[in-house]
Amino acid sequence: MKIVNLVENTEGESKCEYAHGLSFYVETDKHKLLVDAGPSDIMLRNAQKLGIDIEDIDTVILSHGHYDHSGGIIPFTKLNTKANIYLQKTAQGDFFADDGKDKGDERYRYIGIDKEIMNLSQIKILEGNYKIDDELSLFTIKSRSHKLPFTNKRLLIKDDTGYMQDDFVHEQYLVIKTENGNILISGCAHNGILSILDEYKKIYGMQPYAVISGFHLMKKSDYTDEELLEIINIAKDLKKYNTKFITCHCTGVPAYSVMKNIMGKKLEYVHSGDEVKLQPNKYKKELIKK
Repeated sequence: MKIVNLVENTEGESKCEYAHGLSFYVETDKHKLLVDAGPSDIMLRNAQKLGIDIEDIDTVILSHGHYDHSGGIIPFTKLNTKANIYLQKTAQGDFFADDGKDKGDERYRYIGIDKEIMNLSQIKILEGNYKIDDELSLFTIKSRSHKLPFTNKRLLIKDDTGYMQDDFVHEQYLVIKTENGNILISGCAHNGILSILDEYKKIYGMQPYAVISGFHLMKKSDYTDEELLEIINIAKDLKKYNTKFITCHCTGVPAYSVMKNIMGKKLEYVHSGDEVKLQPNKYKKELIKK
């Protein structure tokens, strides 16, 4: 199995381009996958530099309806017309970020997908959980087991009545079945990584072997004491899992550093162009029904 980051916020050893966004290339026994497509065609240029043939990809997963994960989809389809592209029906919503009152008329910034994506012939629109085949499946969350992470409160959806808190029903999570156990891939974990893991355990009856996800804990200003405590508590809860966590993108380096001090070897950060290295699963027997 091969997992390579194609776009992330920070520069990696490969010296690939980097930008605010996320995209992974994944090779399994049966598939060549693209999980998210970054903010633009930067994903295509990095793939070329890394020797990854975009035309060989057969499946694309869009984790949720934000531009920094979907901006490369239309450029991708100009090179690859065969890959199925899976997204939730709700991913076409009008999503905005509240940048604060000091921005005036530009306070609410559109962060949704290019609506032309929905007209692509390759699109497979889903409504909830979906099994692609015996190797790949997708799940969603209908209700969270934990409170919404603090950084998500400024993310909104707009309808005829105005702006309201995004409920993130457009977010979906990929599960890949491997001989070592299941790998769970999430884009930003807007619903909260702890809520996602609780839902995963309900469906699959075990802990995942590995989790690859942003945790959406990044903030431009300093953390308050309350926010820092929330990050610490998330790390303490994740440390209890017999799971390897690979994070990136919206976690932010400051939050990662705090979590790394708590989680140690259970947590690593992947940079743009880096390959994710997963060791054989020594906890395989313990993952079942735990």
